[in-house]
Amino acid sequence: MPRVLLVLLLLPAWVSARAQVDVIPTTAVLDSAAVADPLIVNGGEVIEPAPASHSTTDTLDWRQRHSPKRATLYSAVLPGAGQIYNHKYWKAPIVWAGLGTCLYFVQRNGKEYRRYKDAYIAVTDGDPTTIDEFEGRHSAAQLLDVTDTYRKWRDMSYIATGLVYILNIVDASVDANFVRFDVGRDLTVGLQPAFGLTAQRAPGLSLYVALR
Repeated sequence: MPRVLLVLLLLPAWVSARAQVDVIPTTAVLDSAAVADPLIVNGGEVIEPAPASHSTTDTLDWRQRHSPKRATLYSAVLPGAGQIYNHKYWKAPIVWAGLGTCLYFVQRNGKEYRRYKDAYIAVTDGDPTTIDEFEGRHSAAQLLDVTDTYRKWRDMSYIATGLVYILNIVDASVDANFVRFDVGRDLTVGLQPAFGLTAQRAPGLSLYVALR
């Protein structure tokens, strides 16, 4: 009889506790692998994942994509274009000024050469009716000497034009190859007195390169 009374007394308490356990909602535990799923459950709320950033797909800057062959080709086709491609914009006007100056002297010296050449021919053709533009103020020897001088200057102007053109291509190619070269603070280049020569009372400088 006492056992039956004890069971009757504890039965309501057990039923109440069981009901409280049943009403507690269960929450799914997310595995670490579920991060890659398209949906994320956070406190019972469904959240759309943020779109993946495309910054990692294009991490190469213009230096990594740079092509020395293109820089060389651009300078060969259009002088100064390779310097612009290398982002050395200040060099392009120098190239244009150098070529412009050389071409100016090519034109000027060529014009003077033809001028004195025609005068020399007019003096030496043996026709008394032919008068040169200087009206006989210069002898044939003087005209020939000036003609040869302007011819040499014209030829030198052509050579200078070719050298500037070639240097333009070489400069663009070298700059393009050194675009990814490290010129940070760890690399130091400088000049200092040559102590060996100084000890012998002779002036001299030495070039040093320091890597830190």
